[in-house]
Amino acid sequence: MNEVHPITSNSKDVAEIEKELRYISSIIKQKGREILSNYKITPPQFIALQWLFEDGDMTIGELSNKMYLAFSTTTDLVDRMEKNELLMRVKDENDRRVVRIHLLQEGKRIIDEVIKKRQDYLNAVLTDHNNEEIASLKRNLIKLHQEMRDE
Repeated sequence: MNEVHPITSNSKDVAEIEKELRYISSIIKQKGREILSNYKITPPQFIALQWLFEDGDMTIGELSNKMYLAFSTTTDLVDRMEKNELLMRVKDENDRRVVRIHLLQEGKRIIDEVIKKRQDYLNAVLTDHNNEEIASLKRNLIKLHQEMRDE
């Protein structure tokens, strides 16, 4: 009986992939900060707004966990964003003791604008790639993300 062996990655390829992902991440972070410099919002505030935009209302504790920040740090972040009318605290309808953070229209507007500008940047970078290359890149990134998330 033939034994099936999983394909093992070439360590040089893996090292190169890790390096390229690190460089790409750094460039994306820098471009994101350049875009955010046009708004009265810090990078951590933007990340908090993104979580609320993508996952909906949540408690400060839930947001703290998603952002890997201390509860007190997240509370300060939420205080500043509430003051700037980007979000508001609301009592949970099912349990009045629970306070949820709700994204306001101004927070949604900023998220929409910043993400659109990020997409415009990426679109400009990808102009020399054909549709097949872009579709392949998308499939591979989705697969990699799912595998990393499932770890």
